[in-house]
Amino acid sequence: MRIVNLQDRPELLPALAAAHVQAFGNLLPDWTREQAESELRAQQRDAIPCTWLMEDDGGWLGSVSLLHDDHEQIRGWSPWLASLYVQPRARGAGAGAQLVRYCVAQAAGLGVATLYLYCEAPMVDWYLSLGWHVHTTLQLGPLAITVMAIDARQR
Repeated sequence: MRIVNLQDRPELLPALAAAHVQAFGNLLPDWTREQAESELRAQQRDAIPCTWLMEDDGGWLGSVSLLHDDHEQIRGWSPWLASLYVQPRARGAGAGAQLVRYCVAQAAGLGVATLYLYCEAPMVDWYLSLGWHVHTTLQLGPLAITVMAIDARQR
């Protein structure tokens, strides 16, 4: 498995956008595949916002993004680890943890001290096991979410 910048795989933009809308569309009900693709197309190589893909010889396995803002209703903290997605065929094999660690390391390399993410309750323990801590809990539309943080420099 290897991790590459999305800019190195522009042909995967439509598939990744579709996967993101399917996985995260409940947070943004009006979000379209075209909007997701446009946002992904705006990603950069060595700056925020940035998206990375994990791939193997069979294709792409997952993705993770580093964003200034992850949701319009949460503007108090920045930057964010966002859109962690692992394809069903790669789940349970450590791809998600590798993508999280990679994003944290890249954020630290860009001078980020504290990195944030938000998730629903079922994922909190998993992120705790990766060194994240609970920052706060809040309501995001119909969802109760946990905002988590990590000191990117300590990883």
